[in-house]
Amino acid sequence: QVQLVESGGGSVQAGESLRLSCAASGRTFTNYAMGWFRQALGKEREFVAGITWSGGRTGYADSVKGRFTISRDNAKNTVYLQMNSLKPEDTAVYYCAASDSLARLSSGGDYWGQGTQVTVSS
Repeated sequence: QVQLVESGGGSVQAGESLRLSCAASGRTFTNYAMGWFRQALGKEREFVAGITWSGGRTGYADSVKGRFTISRDNAKNTVYLQMNSLKPEDTAVYYCAASDSLARLSSGGDYWGQGTQVTVSS
């Protein structure tokens, strides 16, 4: 089992930035690709960004490319999502997820955090 705990959500104005963190515990952190998903009210959960266990490869949804950056610190068992130039349409609950591979992660995680709310007002 892997336990994931997100933090860093909040309410910001359009154009501002937030950094989400996800602390992992349980099984070896470097065994897993990590990622972020989000779910807006009334919509399905969608993939936002993912990163391989080494950090050597990343993937992003088209809607966040160039604005969001995913990174990880394996020494701290933590994955981050730096979100810049936030838009009202980025408003959602953001979930951290872990899976065996980046390819598998992009279609859904094996382990999930509880989520953190991000609200962007215009």
